[in-house]
Amino acid sequence: MKVIYQLFFFLIFITTAQAQDLTVTVIDADTKEPIPFVAIQTAQYKGVMSNDEGVFVINIEDVSDNQISLSCLGYNPLTIPLEDIKNSNFIIRLKSAVNELDTVYLSNSRPNVNSIISNVNKNLKLNYKSDSLSYQLFFRETVYVDFEKLELEVNKASHFKKKQLEDVNTQLANMGTEVQNSNIVYFKDFSGDLHVLDNANKKIKVDKATQIINSKKDFSIDNIQKEGQRIILKYLDTTKTFKLKSGLFKIEDSLSLANANDKDKFNEFEIDNLKGNASTLMQRSQTDSNSILRKVLDAENYNYTISNITFEEEETIYLIEFTPRRSRAKFSGSMYVSDKSFAVLKLDYQYSEGKRGYKLNLRLLFGVKYIENVKQGTIIFKPNEQNYYEPRYIKSETGQYFYVNRPLKFIENSNDRNKTEFNFKIEGNSKNREELLFISIDAIDMNAFNTITEPKTIKFESLRAYDSNTWSGIETLAPTKELKAIKVKD
Repeated sequence: MKVIYQLFFFLIFITTAQAQDLTVTVIDADTKEPIPFVAIQTAQYKGVMSNDEGVFVINIEDVSDNQISLSCLGYNPLTIPLEDIKNSNFIIRLKSAVNELDTVYLSNSRPNVNSIISNVNKNLKLNYKSDSLSYQLFFRETVYVDFEKLELEVNKASHFKKKQLEDVNTQLANMGTEVQNSNIVYFKDFSGDLHVLDNANKKIKVDKATQIINSKKDFSIDNIQKEGQRIILKYLDTTKTFKLKSGLFKIEDSLSLANANDKDKFNEFEIDNLKGNASTLMQRSQTDSNSILRKVLDAENYNYTISNITFEEEETIYLIEFTPRRSRAKFSGSMYVSDKSFAVLKLDYQYSEGKRGYKLNLRLLFGVKYIENVKQGTIIFKPNEQNYYEPRYIKSETGQYFYVNRPLKFIENSNDRNKTEFNFKIEGNSKNREELLFISIDAIDMNAFNTITEPKTIKFESLRAYDSNTWSGIETLAPTKELKAIKVKD
């Protein structure tokens, strides 16, 4: 009987704990479309943000006064009790802010867009600060890979028997088919603190990291090559080592089946890589010459048009659209600008029609071609108590076409110097989406920075499916439908 009572109270506890989290969708009251990037304030210094699908998750224990406040540029702000959210089937409807453009124009106070952009540039250093700060953040990366062509074949082997050559090429062909049918989607999440003293001095402390891959194997380009090498090495003399060459270049001096089977450190991320992920994405919101913000504020390269004027808490906000003016300008998009501070509150950008990014075409010389054909993103800022505008959320999406045709040659380290030629041709497209949610931002000085130790690696949890309990108590981005749908098979 005691066991039954214990089980009963355990089930009540589990049900209660699960009920603490509310999953809510924000939609446009007129179009019924989901609204992404809505800021949800749960307490004075706490809040979350809706994801691409307008979904957010809150813990009711974090909510003060039993109500939340929602704000999103272009929409009327809303404060709503939790009880009303439950009664509305966990759907919140926001109304679009009224377009006041015609009203302002009729009042004979038509704003000059070039003057606004000039003032934005003049006030960049007053409005934004990026050094001597500690950022508590949550990072999510989503990678999609679509292999259109994959050819792996041993075409010459001075010491292979016919049956061995057939077997190795069968295994390589089977691997190629598996890769092409994999439709790989990869998710990486981590939370922690990025400490920035200046552009050259950064440290990161990662509290938790997870990874989900919808495939039994990690089919990156490097791993495909390594797996092909491992298959070939099984058919070579396993007591010997080999030089690995690609054209005139030596890649490996003493490759063997033993070191080809060595795995990377199990379930570990390199800290430098995670720091690079967060730092590179955050750089898009800063004010140096290479940032997206500075590029689209270059009046010599871009044309600007005011498409809307709204008011938020008695502050005039301009919605300004920009398009390329000169051929070297690549982006189009829009930005919300405060008339009070001339700060950019939100920036949306993408490559303009016909524009492309970095291109590399050494197909004939080195068998390599790369084209960045997608680049778009969103940056949202919010003012702090010192009237600096801090990044609240950053999203960046890039898409690439890639082609690699790499003939490889295994040369036996022996007097016989037996050779095996392996053709490695791969072609496809990949898409990468990175998101950075800033939970809090605090000042940090040199003394505090110097006391922070940074490990070389961090263990991550390899998940078979998204589990919200993994991030319990941590402010994160709500999972998308795609992420929640992934179930990794054995």
